[in-house]
Amino acid sequence: MTPSQRRTDRLDEDDVRVRPGRTKSRPRSKVRPGHSEAAHGFVTAVDRGRFTVTLDETHERRSVFAIKARELGRKGLVVGDDVALVGDLAGGSDALARIVRRRPRHTLLRRTADDVDPVERVVVANADQLGVVVAVADPEPRTRLIDRALVAAYDAGLEPLLIVTKVDLAPPGPLLDIYAPLGVPAIVRQRGADLTDVRARLAGRATVLLGHSGVGKSTLVNALVPDAERATGQVNAVTGRGRHTSTSAVALALPGGGWVIDTPGIRSFGLAHVELARFMRAFPDLEPGTAECPRSCPHDGEHCALDEYVRREGIDPERLASLRRLLASRTSNDEV
Repeated sequence: MTPSQRRTDRLDEDDVRVRPGRTKSRPRSKVRPGHSEAAHGFVTAVDRGRFTVTLDETHERRSVFAIKARELGRKGLVVGDDVALVGDLAGGSDALARIVRRRPRHTLLRRTADDVDPVERVVVANADQLGVVVAVADPEPRTRLIDRALVAAYDAGLEPLLIVTKVDLAPPGPLLDIYAPLGVPAIVRQRGADLTDVRARLAGRATVLLGHSGVGKSTLVNALVPDAERATGQVNAVTGRGRHTSTSAVALALPGGGWVIDTPGIRSFGLAHVELARFMRAFPDLEPGTAECPRSCPHDGEHCALDEYVRREGIDPERLASLRRLLASRTSNDEV
């Protein structure tokens, strides 16, 4: 008998380890919590998967930090989203709530990296107005960005607003004349001037501010919201461009009601997502004339029925010329 056989002979049933059978786990339910007591919030900032959400349950705003809950799945969140939260809503530095629902969006400002990129990037949700901030000098105004911003605003269903800054350096008239046929409201802004007209345009609304770096966008935000402390920069004397000082979008509550959403300085604003038919709905005086156009007409002038329609209806020809300039900006390769 071998040594191993002798050891086996000395074993009895108490020496044999019996592994217990696996108990059946309770089947996973597909029913998710209703979170009927969830608090309502407004996303004001996004930073690497964490969200700053402002609560307004008792007319006394306070901000909390939050993360996405599993219930949201793949739904993305951006500044401007209306959400429902549960968890720790105390608002302390160590408090962390969970976002369990995103309410339906009524507007969505989008862009693409360029005009052939199929991937849409959401800039902000639920805004009412797009304020395009442009300086008349230092840096020089670039109308292509203004045109593209107007296209994006019309596509998203936002009301456009032109905010012209640094008018102490050059007269704003030539720039305003370009956009007068479109009926875009404009505010002429001088540094240190009274803000009554600006506040009146922004009161009670969520307004996105968009523009090149160096045009005075953050300076305007700091004047509207004194405790905003948005960084400001200087314009490069060689390139004529501003240095990017805002690195991410942030929504700030206006003292008189409403929100102003400051966005980073624009480097590119692609419009690959804009559909021509949807864009034309922003021009109710011209849209009926497109019914007489050939199928897939780009409305660029050749074989387009809008020229005859404008003459017949007595519409200002400059209105059609402005429309075509905006449409051309969708595919132009010029620098913004």
